[in-house]
Amino acid sequence: MPLRHSNIGSGNPLTRRAFGTAVGATAATAAVGLPAAPAAAAPAATATHEQPFRAARGRHSRRPNILFILGDDLGWADLSSYGSPDIRTPNLDRLGRQGVRFTDAYAGSATCSPTRFSLYTGRYPGRTKGGLAEPIADRSVGLDPTHPTLASLLRGAGYATALIGKWHCGYLPDYSPTKSGWDEFFGNFGGALEYYSKLGLGGEYDLYEGDAEYKDLRYYTRILTERASEYVQRDHDKPWLLNLNFTTPHWPWIAEGDTAESAEIVRKIKEGGLGGLFHADGGSLAKYKEMVEDLDRSVGEVLKALKRSGQEEDTLVFFASDNGGERFSYQWPLSGNKSSLQEGGIRVPAVLRWPARIDAHQVSELPLFSPDWTATLLELGGARPDPAYPLDGISLTGYLLRGEQPKERDLFWRVRGERALRRGDWKYYRGNGGPDQLFNLAHDQREQADRAAAEPELLADLRAAWERTDAGLLPYPKAS
Repeated sequence: MPLRHSNIGSGNPLTRRAFGTAVGATAATAAVGLPAAPAAAAPAATATHEQPFRAARGRHSRRPNILFILGDDLGWADLSSYGSPDIRTPNLDRLGRQGVRFTDAYAGSATCSPTRFSLYTGRYPGRTKGGLAEPIADRSVGLDPTHPTLASLLRGAGYATALIGKWHCGYLPDYSPTKSGWDEFFGNFGGALEYYSKLGLGGEYDLYEGDAEYKDLRYYTRILTERASEYVQRDHDKPWLLNLNFTTPHWPWIAEGDTAESAEIVRKIKEGGLGGLFHADGGSLAKYKEMVEDLDRSVGEVLKALKRSGQEEDTLVFFASDNGGERFSYQWPLSGNKSSLQEGGIRVPAVLRWPARIDAHQVSELPLFSPDWTATLLELGGARPDPAYPLDGISLTGYLLRGEQPKERDLFWRVRGERALRRGDWKYYRGNGGPDQLFNLAHDQREQADRAAAEPELLADLRAAWERTDAGLLPYPKAS
């Protein structure tokens, strides 16, 4: 029976391995501005990139390698471990059993590029001009190369950094992973591509190594899997960060071997317009199942390569989706889907494994979102955020490694026309043109029992909190 951690402020902490001499409580929290924890009984050492975390299997286990994997438009219940009745995902289910499976994990936004902004910067998407695009669809905006990122800060702390797969934070010549802290990039710049031809939303070819086009017309998921497997098996002389961003199971709905369907979509793309790539006339539940199960196999291949490399014990592996699911996704019992701030648009499957430090068979109900992982990984990597760009996420290191309870805080989202804020079990939500609504997610995950009239003071408090945060963000540009 998995050990659980209840919502903030209640329940028992996650079980965890003894902290030992890993990181001093004060030093560990100072990097992200958290209050210092009481001194540990055992002596502690300062976290630097020369300092080992703990002895593991007879040798020092230094700062973790980080393998951060994103699926694309994968719904909250699309994994069998999250309740899918038809899709089988044994590799991702096993990954969750080997560490922690999160029930209340959220994306930083409801669409692709804003969530990636929130992960890479650790901040609300609305703090940057590029993050206001929902999602980026042209070359006018992107992630400013001068803005610190997860990759640039970890690289400054001694990490090797690579991004393989979907970038979707701006186009060349102004924006690129190699301009924002990643040593290496192999993948696509845009929000979607046809899996064989690599044609993107504008009909352009969109597969690159670094900032140069790279020709490979095989099925895209296979290519990314091979590249990631090669990267994790290298003889690294420093800790590494690999962002592995699959496009699976994002449209078009093409599984490996569907070359006739691919050719038809390519024909439509070349005729002009976006209809071909959107694939509005294609796909099915069976095809979606095939794609998700292929994603699971692909993750399994990368994890096998990691194990062969001898680095499994010392590598933190995290898997999540970039936002809620789309047309064929299984979301039950959540309402809404991608692009919406209802639970189905922002709540995502998320699992974490780090054998050297975190015990297996755990389930966490702690509400958290993408910017929290930025803060957490920076702390674990011994990197300090830039004070000129304060983070909106909190580090979960104390929670994961020492069972410390994070202070109650609000999770905030906005997309054009919608707003949402979660505090503990309560969620404030306003849809496009709709009234303010209030839901108790502990009793009503489906967001059907509106408690606004019964709890007017709480509703007013959460609405005011949302508006205070919103006032500090960039305004949306006026619609043309």
